[in-house]
Amino acid sequence: MDIKTDVLRSNPQYDTVKKYYGEVVRKTSDLKTDACCTADALPVHIKKVLPLIENEIKSKYYGCGSPIPLCIEGLKILDLGCGTGRDCYVMSKLVGPKGFIYGIDMTENQIAVAGKYVDKQTEAFGYSNPNVKFIHDYIENLSKHFEKESLDVVTSNCVINLAENKEIILQKVYEVLKFGAEMYFSDVYADRRVPKSIARDPVLRGECLGGALYYRDFETMAKKAGFADPRIISRKFINIHNPRIKDMVGNVQFYSITYRLWKLKDLEDDCEDYGHIAVYNGQMSESPFKFELDNGHLFYKNKPERICGNTAIMLSETRFKEYFQVLGSFKEHFGAFKDCFTVERNSETDVVNSGCC
Repeated sequence: MDIKTDVLRSNPQYDTVKKYYGEVVRKTSDLKTDACCTADALPVHIKKVLPLIENEIKSKYYGCGSPIPLCIEGLKILDLGCGTGRDCYVMSKLVGPKGFIYGIDMTENQIAVAGKYVDKQTEAFGYSNPNVKFIHDYIENLSKHFEKESLDVVTSNCVINLAENKEIILQKVYEVLKFGAEMYFSDVYADRRVPKSIARDPVLRGECLGGALYYRDFETMAKKAGFADPRIISRKFINIHNPRIKDMVGNVQFYSITYRLWKLKDLEDDCEDYGHIAVYNGQMSESPFKFELDNGHLFYKNKPERICGNTAIMLSETRFKEYFQVLGSFKEHFGAFKDCFTVERNSETDVVNSGCC
């Protein structure tokens, strides 16, 4: 396979990352920090799939969250920086034979592992034909492979921080998503802008710390790309135990954050009150008694909840619309939605314990 280089013809930073994940790090335990492999508790429906995944795929998995959304049966999904394909194969099982999963990655050693198990995993899942395809290319080149408004979901697991131009990636993801679709992904972020001494260090870059954005800068960037009202699913503090790395990063604190970015019309910058009420019907098979839209919106079956206008749109104009009754309209505005959740969290209560996935 010849890697496409329309966007990136020669990039020393990417050469460093490819070498790190292709030669230096050969399995999960080779990582020097747990930034790229935090111990997120996996949902039951994902845990049930993992025994069906080949061991080599799992042993070389790197990720900082669990960026696989609910309710994806029959969807067309792209995983950015898919590596050995663990998340792709899990989603391959969850979307079923009528869905399709694409994975794209720049590291040949990683994607070679993913590609060699397509037939085995197809058989393990009981499918007549493969529903997964792997692409060896830079994620910045994703628009070469996908038409505009052609995907239902784009996922990514601890990869965007490794990219040089994150703004371009967000813009291209926005273009290939359908309206009502989402980008659902986990990545490493910092509580401040990362100094150049950290950003340029090859080990810190490879360990997903050097390329981490200040989370406020990321949210500004996401909104500029068209993703109004970014929603946080989870936010966990990353412990650094390696003495040398801890000394290098100094006072900078890092977090694993899972975001949900919707491509929706009419979302506002702030949460506004129009008097909407939402009721979850409990019919999602993976979560029959409650549904968590993000870490500020938890809906219990049959319990009415007041919601802001943006949340009303997210529940009524996406794949979740069949699971919710949303009452109200936008005819009358009642001011700011004062009860809406703020993304600011107490970092001391969101600690990720050491240990890998």
